[in-house]
Amino acid sequence: MLNATWLETFTTLCEAGHFTRAAERLNMTQPGVSQHLRKLEDQVGQPLIAREGKRFTLTTAGDAVFALGLSRRGEEARLREAIETDDRDAGTLCIGCSGSFAMLLSPFLLDWMASAPALTIRLVAAPQGEIRTGLLEGRFDLGVLGADPGHARLEGQYLGREELCLVLPKEAPDRMPDFTDLEARGFIAHPDGFGYADELFGLNFPDAYPGADRLRLRGFLNQIGQIPAPVAKGIGYTLLPRSGVEAFAGKQALRVAPMARRRWHELWLVNRKGRAATARAAHAASLIREAAQRL
Repeated sequence: MLNATWLETFTTLCEAGHFTRAAERLNMTQPGVSQHLRKLEDQVGQPLIAREGKRFTLTTAGDAVFALGLSRRGEEARLREAIETDDRDAGTLCIGCSGSFAMLLSPFLLDWMASAPALTIRLVAAPQGEIRTGLLEGRFDLGVLGADPGHARLEGQYLGREELCLVLPKEAPDRMPDFTDLEARGFIAHPDGFGYADELFGLNFPDAYPGADRLRLRGFLNQIGQIPAPVAKGIGYTLLPRSGVEAFAGKQALRVAPMARRRWHELWLVNRKGRAATARAAHAASLIREAAQRL
């Protein structure tokens, strides 16, 4: 890479058009300007100017290096502006969380974005491991995890917990169902659903539950927003965190069954340790906390 100091001296020389004026602008001596020019030419490997008495013209290489010098100045000016101007409603932000929590959080973010045209938000629904890795690599500014991250480079804030819910149609009796009742309805499954079945059914039906691989399936969906739809139509049952139920537009057609032994998932707001929070990240964190309070 070209030496930044020599490049700035050369750029100023090109703008001034004269060694003496360039030296005055840079608070240097004229021999000092000449020395920087020679060193830069040595780096480039060819002359950058052609002298004509006390004046000079740029060579082809000189033109290219001068353009680079101006470009570098622009990049540095934009960098300083980005560092010095911390606008809550401008810039980019990336948040990672589960699909169900993304559905719950999305309306909060959309209201913010509607009032902030210069703001770009990426809300990524991803598995827990991917969120954790993304935080460590700097791809996510904020993440919502199901446990304290327990990592030297991450720090978490406990948000609360959400219940793992057995979701039935609204017309289902308001009582804990028998496992035979559930089998008669059939399971509306999804990628996380089998693990949820082991958690909740293993806890509540230890004698009757045969394992997730032996549940009677009625359907399978992998779009989080569509999973409760069959149940709302009276087809089967499903298992979702409370956020997935609350975010469903037709939740009035659903019933969360009471369980003898309830199962909870923790929620942690996580960011990379030592990374100063921008104003937009701080505001996003407040919206995440507000969404979590709905649970």
